[in-house]
Amino acid sequence: MRAITIPEPGGPEALVWAEVPDPVPGEGEVLVDVAAGAVNRADLLQRRGFYDPPPGASPYPGLECSGRIAALGTGVSADWSVGDEVCALLAGGGYAEKVAVPAGQLLPVPKGLDLVTAAALPEVTATVWSNVFMVAHLRPGETLLVHGGASGIGTMAIQLGKAVGARVAVTAGGPEKLARCAELGADILIDYREQDFVDELRRATDGAGADVILDIMGAKYLEPNVKALAVNGRLAVIGLQGGVKGELNLGTLLGKRAAVTATSLRQRPLEEKTAIVAAVREHVWPLIEAGTVRPVVHRTFPMEKAGEAHRVLEDSSHVGKVLLTTDPAA
Repeated sequence: MRAITIPEPGGPEALVWAEVPDPVPGEGEVLVDVAAGAVNRADLLQRRGFYDPPPGASPYPGLECSGRIAALGTGVSADWSVGDEVCALLAGGGYAEKVAVPAGQLLPVPKGLDLVTAAALPEVTATVWSNVFMVAHLRPGETLLVHGGASGIGTMAIQLGKAVGARVAVTAGGPEKLARCAELGADILIDYREQDFVDELRRATDGAGADVILDIMGAKYLEPNVKALAVNGRLAVIGLQGGVKGELNLGTLLGKRAAVTATSLRQRPLEEKTAIVAAVREHVWPLIEAGTVRPVVHRTFPMEKAGEAHRVLEDSSHVGKVLLTTDPAA
């Protein structure tokens, strides 16, 4: 098969479309003929040599894909058959024509959604559901603050927050991105380039703040995020775009009886990923099939032009997901 390889870490030009050995499905795995994959920030870090795959994972980038089951490994339940259209959460290997996937990380393509677009779902739905709902326990009537509201994760978090009856605040860069967030249901729109999100959030919530914050920035936003939390608030850190070391005022946290959690989906053990994927299928898939929630796709590139797709993410010019397809005509 062919896959995107990284012979040497570097810029987008470091991604090389090359012939590599076909993967072989192991115990409890299925082999998927990939129709499309999606680009995530973690892929950019891996390309630069800063985020190695977990032990035993595919060396090729790509944390999600869609496609058709080509073969079943031993021990796979009768729930799956050769030819099934699926999408999958991966520890790596989505930038390829084939990938071996643990059966517990498979999802059926939602009814009414095409196979390529389904590649935009696994990582964002698993990330948002596991952090906002399974960890932070967002409830109806609460306020959710989403940083990076126009990102793939952000566009999904807005929709899922609204679907459960929460009030959703977002930060994004510029009026165009904020307008797209509003179209998806965001109630409070904050331009982080021009406004202080703590002040704006307090003003919009009569001083209460956010019950749940989904943060991609890490250190840079740690102190203001804690200030922005409501009493009994929960901060879920899922990204480190703003650095890894910050100062935490425990007195402020204690006074608010608040909590800070930080998680990484890629490094979780198989049983945890299986539980998250099962929860996504139970709670999120019906919303997608009903049309209440939808994936937002910015642009699709042929797989061999993955470098161009990486440049789009690095420019932060996108709204929603950037996809890679194995079919140049898609």
